[in-house]
Amino acid sequence: MHNFSEKNSNSAIITVVGTDHVGIIAKVCTFLAEHNINVEDINQTILSGNFIMLMMVDFSKYTGTLETLKRELSVIGSSMNVSISMMHEKVFSEMHRI
Repeated sequence: MHNFSEKNSNSAIITVVGTDHVGIIAKVCTFLAEHNINVEDINQTILSGNFIMLMMVDFSKYTGTLETLKRELSVIGSSMNVSISMMHEKVFSEMHRI
């Protein structure tokens, strides 16, 4: 497993936030696997009934564009009444630097 702070040009952070219900992790991970996107690290929790998940993924074998991937993840999130967003790991790291 990789640390969230590692630099990798093929890494992205995916966040999933919403009301907890059965199947969120399964649906997101199935979509990623079907698109050759590897989950390298995952952390999820339930906070006051809200499902919160952070994933570090390697998209080096994904053949589409990042904009398409972001859009498709957003659609999946809408279908489950959760918010799914993705940002390149480098952007995430720069935003959270001290």
